[in-house]
Amino acid sequence: MSPASKPNKNAKAIQEVVVISGKGGTGKTSVTAALAALGPKKVLADCDVDAADLHLVLAPDNIRTEDFIAGERAFINADACVGCGLCLEHCRYGAVSAQFEIINENCEGCGVCAFVCPEDAAVMLPRHCGVWHIAKTRFGSLVHARLGVAEENSGKLVTTVRQAARKLAEEQGASLILTDGPPGIGCPVIASLGGADLALAVAEPTTSALHDLKRVHDLTKHFDIPLMVIINKSGINEEITKTIGDYCKDNGVEMAGTLPYDNAFTQAQIRALSVVEYDPEGRGRDLLGLWNRIQARLDQDNQ
Repeated sequence: MSPASKPNKNAKAIQEVVVISGKGGTGKTSVTAALAALGPKKVLADCDVDAADLHLVLAPDNIRTEDFIAGERAFINADACVGCGLCLEHCRYGAVSAQFEIINENCEGCGVCAFVCPEDAAVMLPRHCGVWHIAKTRFGSLVHARLGVAEENSGKLVTTVRQAARKLAEEQGASLILTDGPPGIGCPVIASLGGADLALAVAEPTTSALHDLKRVHDLTKHFDIPLMVIINKSGINEEITKTIGDYCKDNGVEMAGTLPYDNAFTQAQIRALSVVEYDPEGRGRDLLGLWNRIQARLDQDNQ
């Protein structure tokens, strides 16, 4: 899947920072929540639609909820069905039961059942794949979503979230969109990155995280998106922390900074707070330094 069309940066007043990670569990959402408490007026977006959790820290008040409709799913009208079995015979996905009912999680929306049904008992209906919300938080507006169980089109739902966030930023005069992106490098990540001003990768000092950071770097290079790196939990392995730092230096990737492993992050989450709010004189100061470097990079790239 290709990313969203990249707008003309010279004509774009709103900047977008997307926080990503090559793997789950690096602390990406904790960092995003902390950065949400800093910087200019902003709109927040949670694009991790398969497992959104930014709302757990920000405690949003949803003011608008919309259904996410993507594609079609088959439905068999039992009253019109004569039990000829053509739908069962032709469905290659095993989505038709022996009772001539649609097994929703198997249906790919191909429409062959509706095509072969002589009684028009099989029909294609809009597919409800999830919901998305616009909410208020103490740090500004938040757009977040939830993809349904076993549903597809996560990339399309990510695009829907980003479009809604940009529209809000324009309406509210916000200068920044801060996005909590999905982990990995797949379709949802690509959909999160298209047209962004800066990707901020959160990596932990482990061998697997270093491998995944390299894949993230390849992805951002492919789409010509500037990349900065935060090493989270830096104290758990000084050797790999140095290796990640050396990799960034050798490949022209700017380090935003490091964050040591600290129980303050856990205690903040328990209280549904960002670490900036929970520990303003400790980790909060560290995050402020990180944000200042991120802002300097945004200013530099916008010149």
